[in-house]
Amino acid sequence: MYTRLLLLALFIALSTTTGWAQQVQIKGVIVDKDTKEPLPFSSVGLKNEQIGALSNEHGIFIVPAPTQNTADSLVVVALGYARRAVLVKRGVAVANITIEVPKRAVELSNVTVKGGKVKNLGLGAKTDNPGEGMIQGLPGSQYAFFVKNDKKKRLGNVRTVSFYIGENGFPREPFRVRLYKADGNYNAPNSDLLTENVVVSAPQGGQWYTVDLTPYNITAPEEGFFVAMEWVVSGDKFFATNFMDDYTPYGQIMRPTFEFKESRTWNYSIGKGWSLITASNGQGLRYNAMIKAEVDMIK
Repeated sequence: MYTRLLLLALFIALSTTTGWAQQVQIKGVIVDKDTKEPLPFSSVGLKNEQIGALSNEHGIFIVPAPTQNTADSLVVVALGYARRAVLVKRGVAVANITIEVPKRAVELSNVTVKGGKVKNLGLGAKTDNPGEGMIQGLPGSQYAFFVKNDKKKRLGNVRTVSFYIGENGFPREPFRVRLYKADGNYNAPNSDLLTENVVVSAPQGGQWYTVDLTPYNITAPEEGFFVAMEWVVSGDKFFATNFMDDYTPYGQIMRPTFEFKESRTWNYSIGKGWSLITASNGQGLRYNAMIKAEVDMIK
């Protein structure tokens, strides 16, 4: 049942994006305002119509022009950069626009350990056996799981995060790792803890894939934090995902876990924001993304 629900949601999303090829389009590139270097995997969306896309590894993007209003704001969000909005008009194609975005100053703090010992603490999923179903997305979509500090331990820096990659789909396709504070509406993911582009690729599916984050000196919030997988664009096939009879999934597929009685997983789509996943297995256990983390525990 869970698999069918997720596939239906994916079909709706794909039906929207595949229609873009017949619309008037806005094409361009996102670059750093100072260095003029392209910014990969930037979110580009129409504010009023709540649709958008993700730039590829070269900063190139394609989105449809507005169809509902005479004008709209094309909002650009790049990791580690300030937001930028550009005015675009209904029915007006743009073939080669360059959007420059300024870098946002982010102050990172470190934990200083005085007179204490540091040990490893695991947060999040504990099992090695995934539940029924699969979790997948389109470029720019994310699934974020809250690795909660249930035992109220004193936390230091984040060491690693791990995702259980399914054996189906394309397990070796790249994805971006995102870390967030739970400081959004209703404790949704909001502020970035990881402000660097960490794009990785699993060697195969059907197992855990672990990403080392120790070089980034990320301090874990005391209550815990969100770990997210973000599907990114590889190459120039922005909307080349086939559904229906000859079904080809996009990118890798995560697996779910039913270890928890509370919903800890949020889904993000460009233009629509975050929404909490509340599905359950009928036995009081919630459908969550199979993600875990290891952090420093200060004793």
